[in-house]
Amino acid sequence: MARAPGGSSGRPAGGGGARPGGGGERGPRGRGRRGGDGDRAPRERSEREESEFVEKLVGINRVAKVVKGGRRFGFAAIVIVGDGKGRVGYGAGKAREVPEAIRKATEQARRAMVRVPLREGRTLHHDIIGRYGAGEVIVRAAKPGTGIIAGGPMRAIFEALGVQDVVAKSVGTSNPHNMIKATFQALNRSVSPRAVAARRGRKVSEILGRREAGAEARE
Repeated sequence: MARAPGGSSGRPAGGGGARPGGGGERGPRGRGRRGGDGDRAPRERSEREESEFVEKLVGINRVAKVVKGGRRFGFAAIVIVGDGKGRVGYGAGKAREVPEAIRKATEQARRAMVRVPLREGRTLHHDIIGRYGAGEVIVRAAKPGTGIIAGGPMRAIFEALGVQDVVAKSVGTSNPHNMIKATFQALNRSVSPRAVAARRGRKVSEILGRREAGAEARE
């Protein structure tokens, strides 16, 4: 009779300790699965945001860094990123591998995006001249149906920006870095009639009326 209480007290203790342990293992698994489903939504949102942007690879150069023992080669990439609705940016990245350089340039371009006012969502409001270093570009608004008359990095900028009709010409250096910076300097100087009217304290119709009257007088 002395053994029965000892044996019976040992068995329930062992069985009771095993069951909670098993239940505890199933609990975190279930929560982990629900957490995975919850993380799927932010991932889908980020993919949609990435699909909304237009990415243009302007160029890739192989660069070399002279170190002790020889040269260390890498790659430099220039990328243009825009949403096709009036926002555009550019970035440059360097890395040992091409994909990493493109990724760095793309991230920098997204952080440096600027908004450019567009007329009717298809062209600029006025003609602009942009300069940066030895680069000089002339950007002119165009009539509907003209298309994008530009080449090289400038064409990539206007396509990512969402411009449909524009005439652009580079009259300075052909270095892509200076061409891109000169083009962005010109785009940053672009202003809409609404902004001019607000700055002068007048109505938009007065600003546009004067511009049209001046054009008729010149003709």
